[in-house]
Amino acid sequence: MTAAPAYTVVVPTIGRPCLAECLRALAAADGHPPHEVVLVDDRPTPDGDLPLDSAGVLLDRIRTLRTCGKGRAAARNAGWRTVETPWTVFLDDDVQVLPDWARLLAEDLREAGEDVGGIQGRLRAPLPPDLRPTDREHRTKGLENAAWATADMAYRTEALARVGGFDERFPRAFREDADLALRVQRAGWSLCRGRRVTRHPVRPAHWWASLPAQRGNAGHAPMNRLHGPDWWTRAQAPRGRLRRHLVVTGAALAGAVCALAGRRRAAGVCAALWTIGTAEFALARILTGPRTAREIAGMLGTSVLIPPLAVRHWLRGALRHRRAQPLGGAG
Repeated sequence: MTAAPAYTVVVPTIGRPCLAECLRALAAADGHPPHEVVLVDDRPTPDGDLPLDSAGVLLDRIRTLRTCGKGRAAARNAGWRTVETPWTVFLDDDVQVLPDWARLLAEDLREAGEDVGGIQGRLRAPLPPDLRPTDREHRTKGLENAAWATADMAYRTEALARVGGFDERFPRAFREDADLALRVQRAGWSLCRGRRVTRHPVRPAHWWASLPAQRGNAGHAPMNRLHGPDWWTRAQAPRGRLRRHLVVTGAALAGAVCALAGRRRAAGVCAALWTIGTAEFALARILTGPRTAREIAGMLGTSVLIPPLAVRHWLRGALRHRRAQPLGGAG
């Protein structure tokens, strides 16, 4: 059997406590260890040391870099650009590889044809068995079906160099992975799913966590600009509810304008549309959840605020990237 190609693991981090669990799990994985583990510290102002001791047997293979709060895409770029191995494996700092991960990764890399530019790991987000999942748990569970998610994604270092790596115009951890995957495919490489499995625990979160998550909608506009309106299909990305949010928010704004203009009937129609749209959104979220009083209250409140927030961030992205060109200026 031929030896598996060497690889380097790149982990961007903002110093969350879960990094220790990530490193501990990586060290416990038997089989084909990484040549190096590059930790990219993206904290704007580091407060304390990173938990490097958690890397155990891999401690002497740890190398750290600093990017000072430039964002996930910039942190990953800083990491892979120092890699000397044929493959670069990106892991997020909130995942935990399984004990057989390194062995299965070796099989993934060994069997990759020359045309394969990237191999995605299989994510698992276990949920509590005794309760219906909360809204936060539903969103994390959705990562299991996400295509080319860099929570566990191996790329040929050559492919990354050819396309220029991650586009740093995507400052948040959202859509930058789909953008890279589409550019790698456009450069002539194929992408596939591997055998290895990585656990993505569902972290505790406040009931309003869905509100700051709407900032990700700013990434939809540059994706349309850079890859065309059919990028959803090619990137295997769910469309979400942005179109419905546009309708609901438009109804609210139109209702306010009509009311100020004294057009009471039109204002009433718009208000009814807003109410129906908001109620449908809230009900869809409530019915799939645990239906506790706290969860219901949170879903009702955030369902009113999410549509205008999503539209606001989408508009901000559209304005900011209205003249965006593909990375490197190539079409």
